[in-house]
Amino acid sequence: MKRATLFSLIVGTVLVALKTAAWLVTDSLSMMSSLADSLLDVIASTLNFIAVRYALQPPDEEHRFGHGKAEDLATLAQSTFICGSGVFLIIEGIKRLISPEPVHNHAAGIAVMSISIVLTLTLVIYQRHVVKKTSSGTIAADAFHYFIDFLTNISVIGALVLTAVFGWKAADPIVAIVIAAYIIGGAYAIGSKAFQNLMDREFSDAERARIEELVRKHPDVLGLHDLRTRKSGIYRFIQFHLDLDETITLKRAHVISDSVEDLLQKSFPNTEILIHQDPLDGDRENNPK
Repeated sequence: MKRATLFSLIVGTVLVALKTAAWLVTDSLSMMSSLADSLLDVIASTLNFIAVRYALQPPDEEHRFGHGKAEDLATLAQSTFICGSGVFLIIEGIKRLISPEPVHNHAAGIAVMSISIVLTLTLVIYQRHVVKKTSSGTIAADAFHYFIDFLTNISVIGALVLTAVFGWKAADPIVAIVIAAYIIGGAYAIGSKAFQNLMDREFSDAERARIEELVRKHPDVLGLHDLRTRKSGIYRFIQFHLDLDETITLKRAHVISDSVEDLLQKSFPNTEILIHQDPLDGDRENNPK
C-alpha cells in the first residue's frame, strides 16, 4: 500500500507537468479538463500517501481499534475535491460552447496524451493488484481516479483529432463536459462508500449470511445472535454471541470459539473477531439470528 501511494504520487506529478505544457501550447479546454483532473489526482495521492501511513499504524492506547478510518476520511476528501473540479469543468465547457475558441498545436497535445495513457494504465494495473491483496478502499479510490484519467486521455485525443481533421470546435468543450459529468458520478460513488464506512455500516447481506453459514458449520455450535459488523480502512470487525451447550467446560467453550474464529479468518482476512459465549440448553434447536 505504501509503495502504491508513492508510485501514484510520482506518476501524478509527471502527468501534471506534461499536461501543463500541452495545455499552454494547445489552449484546449479538454486538455485543461484532463490537467485539472491530474492536479486533483496529485492532491488526492498526497492525502493518500499521508493517510495510508497513518492508517497502517498499529492500535495504541488512544486508538484501541487502530487508525483505519484515516483511509475513509482521505477518500471522502478526495471525492469532494473531484466533485468541485467536475462542476468547474462543466461551467467552462458551457462557456466554450457559447463562445468557441480554436485549438492549436494538435500534434503536441496528442503526443503528450499518448505518453499519459501509457503511464496511467501502468499505474492502474499495479494499483488494482494492490487492491486485490489488501482490499484497501483508499487505493481502490485512487485507482478509480486514475482510470478516469486514462479514459480522459483517450477522450482528449479524440477531441484533438476532431478539431484538427474536421474543424469541429464544439468537440473540445463537449468532451470536457462529458468527462466532468463522469468525474462527478464517480466522486459521488466513492464518497458515499467512504461515508458509509465512517458511519460503521454493516457488511453486505451476502457477507453476513456467509458469516452465519460458517459459524453454524461447527458441530458444537447451537446458534448465534447479535451479529455486528463494520469496516475501518483495510480492517474489518465482526462480533457476535455464540450459543453453546451449557454443560460443557469453560475450556471446551474457549476451544470451540477459537475454532470458529479460525474458520472465519480464512474467509475474512484482516478482520478482528470478538466472540461472546452464551450457555444454552443443549436439547434446544439452533437459535435464529
